[in-house]
Amino acid sequence: MLDLFRMEAESHSQSLTSGLLELEKNQSPENVEPLMRAAHSLKGAGRIVGLTGVVGISHAMEDVLEACRKGERVLVSQDIDRLLAATDFFSEMAQMDASELEEWLFANATAIQSAADDLAKPVFAEVAGPAKDEAPKTEIPEDLGGVQAEDRTEVEDESAVIPKVEVPSAPKAEVSLADLSMLDLFRMEAESHSQSLTAGLLELEKNQSTDKVEPLMRAAHSMKGAARIVGLMDAVDLAHAMEDLLVACQKGEVKLVPEQIDVLLASTDIYDECAQLDTDSIQEFLSSKKPEMDLLEKGLRGDLDEVRKVLAEINSGEDSSVDVAAVDLPTPATDGPAVTESLPENAAPPVQKKVKSPVKKASKISEAVVRVSAENLNRLMALAGESLVEAGRLSIFAAAMLRLKAGQRSLMKVVESAVERIGNGEPLELVINEIKADLSENQKMLSEHASDFDVYRRRSDNISGRLYNEVIASRMRPFSDGGRGFPRLVRDLAKSLGKEVDFIVEGEATAVDRDILERLEAPLNHIIRNSVDHGIEMGPERVAAGKPPKGTIKVIAGHRAGMLFIEVRDDGKGMDPERIRAKVVEKKLAPSRMAAEMSRAELMEFLFLPGFSTAGKVTEISGRGVGLDVVHSMVQEVGGTVRADSEPGEGMSFSMQLPLTLSVIRTLLVEISGEPYAVPLSRISRIASILPDQLQLVEDRQYVSLDNANVGLVPASQILGTAVTKKDDENIKVVVISDRMNKYGLVVDDFMGEQDLVVRPLDSRFGKVPDINSVALMPDGSPVLILDAEDLVRSIDNLLSGGRLTKVGMDAVNTGPVQRILVVDDSLTVREVERKLLANHGYEVDTAVDGMDGFNAVVSGDYDLVVTDVDMPRMNGLELTRKIKSNPDYKAIPVMMVSYKDREEDKLRGLEAGADYYLTKSSFHDETLLTAVEDLIGGVNQ
Repeated sequence: MLDLFRMEAESHSQSLTSGLLELEKNQSPENVEPLMRAAHSLKGAGRIVGLTGVVGISHAMEDVLEACRKGERVLVSQDIDRLLAATDFFSEMAQMDASELEEWLFANATAIQSAADDLAKPVFAEVAGPAKDEAPKTEIPEDLGGVQAEDRTEVEDESAVIPKVEVPSAPKAEVSLADLSMLDLFRMEAESHSQSLTAGLLELEKNQSTDKVEPLMRAAHSMKGAARIVGLMDAVDLAHAMEDLLVACQKGEVKLVPEQIDVLLASTDIYDECAQLDTDSIQEFLSSKKPEMDLLEKGLRGDLDEVRKVLAEINSGEDSSVDVAAVDLPTPATDGPAVTESLPENAAPPVQKKVKSPVKKASKISEAVVRVSAENLNRLMALAGESLVEAGRLSIFAAAMLRLKAGQRSLMKVVESAVERIGNGEPLELVINEIKADLSENQKMLSEHASDFDVYRRRSDNISGRLYNEVIASRMRPFSDGGRGFPRLVRDLAKSLGKEVDFIVEGEATAVDRDILERLEAPLNHIIRNSVDHGIEMGPERVAAGKPPKGTIKVIAGHRAGMLFIEVRDDGKGMDPERIRAKVVEKKLAPSRMAAEMSRAELMEFLFLPGFSTAGKVTEISGRGVGLDVVHSMVQEVGGTVRADSEPGEGMSFSMQLPLTLSVIRTLLVEISGEPYAVPLSRISRIASILPDQLQLVEDRQYVSLDNANVGLVPASQILGTAVTKKDDENIKVVVISDRMNKYGLVVDDFMGEQDLVVRPLDSRFGKVPDINSVALMPDGSPVLILDAEDLVRSIDNLLSGGRLTKVGMDAVNTGPVQRILVVDDSLTVREVERKLLANHGYEVDTAVDGMDGFNAVVSGDYDLVVTDVDMPRMNGLELTRKIKSNPDYKAIPVMMVSYKDREEDKLRGLEAGADYYLTKSSFHDETLLTAVEDLIGGVNQ
């Protein structure tokens, strides 16, 4: 449900943003109406998934817009700013993992409530005319500025670097905001240097040799120069302080302690966050960070006591003017009491990143741009040139074909002339010899050009293959690009928990598709956090177990058998299979007798179930049972597999097998009802050809025994709704697919062989086609549908639950008509909740997005019941009900209204419009809705 809420938040936040910008220009009611409905939908979606904070702020937005629509309030620029800021919260929610949403809402509860309160004030404030549109000013305490100036005298060799006093104080806007292309270059440089600084500082913490310091000093110096070029003087000052400290370290005047590394890393995070922003947001961001940057500069230039004081001040938030930003690195390790309590007494905690209001990230357009190396481009250009030259040879073949055509025409004339000459008495042998000579010439010409054409074909195939491989290579990135934040994550997390952990990556140069690499970050983050938090033991515990006090987490990446293989392993305490077995029985996921017979590999599969956790306590870091479910979902989305293994006392490992690229997949072609279909090989457990006498019948369901396990058989034609075809071959062809808990044998007509296919998405106008993932073109140009294994498993489950599954070799049994229900609601979340609730009880359910769409569905369909919301765009539920009940063709269809409005007058309005039932949406959580449905149309097949 949270995933659906995220999708709805993304859709409505986009429409709210664009609509509010239009509203600022023209506050006509037609501009306000869709915004009010979007806020209302977000409120409903938030309520259905139980996110109270979301309901509060969306309700406040709806109130403001309602007042504007009624003419009670003219929105001024400040109101639009507040509405946009509130919308940003939803944009931020849409970009994060569902597993992190509740944690983020908890961390931002105060900010969200404050924004809701600010929104509420203008609605009830006296309308006295628009306030002046003034830009907010950032107040900087004078004492911080004074400390900054004093502390600069503590650097012994200030002349060795460019003195701060020599930095010109030219107007910033003159350079930094006038030339946005320069700011783009600064963002790129900030990204590059912040990555190298983060990695280098982690190495420096282990070994402070001069050769380790040199590149860091140069990176800070380059950052300082880049910031000065675009006039970002606050960024210049901070980079200057970083450079000064690193110079002192290089000269041996200072030996960096962990607290100073913390401050350097926190300073680096400022530049890393700059790299993620839109160019027009950087100046504003740095202004908002000025108090924190001053504190960091103070720490960089102070002694150890000063450093600790700065860290404590930032961590505790004693200075109310400091707003420590959230960093994009996956480091949520240091923000909870459970973590802080485990710190060693004499250790200074690492800088805690407080989550703040959403920052305006780089636009989607810029995110779609990818960097390709010059070497890649040169190779692509060379191959494109070769392809162009080869294409030019086609004109030669065209001319040759014309000559051959002329030769054939000439030969025909010779034959016609020969007929006349034979009729005139000329010797037959002479005429035939002349014809043979002409035929021989044409044959020679045809052979030469056929040979040339075959050479051309082979060269074209070679160039096309190389060109395609080069394009694929341009989409690949080294694995290390996706894991830059992991060493920092392990370092900060281990430090906060009082543990020592070595983090090792093998196969950093392994090429990975950009799309897969981006999706890998969250799953690997979950696994690594679990390893540090629950896997690696505390030092004394490790020593007592005969292990070194420092734990090890290793990530291994490589290519195996045409797939990307990634393994994450640790040498911690591992997981006891018996604990998992007990948890399975406790959660009633399997009977105790069945659980007792499960192998270790089968037990490990339960770890990937939503909400399954064996952690003794829930911490701020892990233990909620959501992380591994996210891992499994991501791997399934890209067509891969994930396995867990553990040896108690020895450690834990997670192995992921993923496709090398998402643009091309290896498939098994099968024939179903006389048509070819493709099944991704990565989703196939095995295939088999069985005889009819191998079929078994258990509880009226067909099974076959494969690999010592019963596999249920399902006709593919029934799942896809295609015609059943008769086969001459008595062997039954089975493709075994599975999810985490079940295996099914998909019965097909024939196996057609393996094929690499270039994946093409279905036209968006089709929407989501059940059981179909995408489409591809066969080598002969004909289209083939690629099946969606996840959808197939769900469809099979639905057929099983409804008892509608036909047996292999038997015609479909007529189980009687199934009641059809139409659900009409403008909220995707509510629609899906109602659809699943009704479908799980055997009803056939269709959906519509508003009253207009719903009435069109009623006209074109044949429904036994309509379930509708009240407040919807275009046509609301009351209007839809009146329209259905006023039409003699449809007035007999029962209509049920389901709304959040529970007042008696709302219920009376619904019943007066013609509704047969009026329920509140709290009925989703008990049997009320199902009871009402059965009351109106009866149970399934009644």
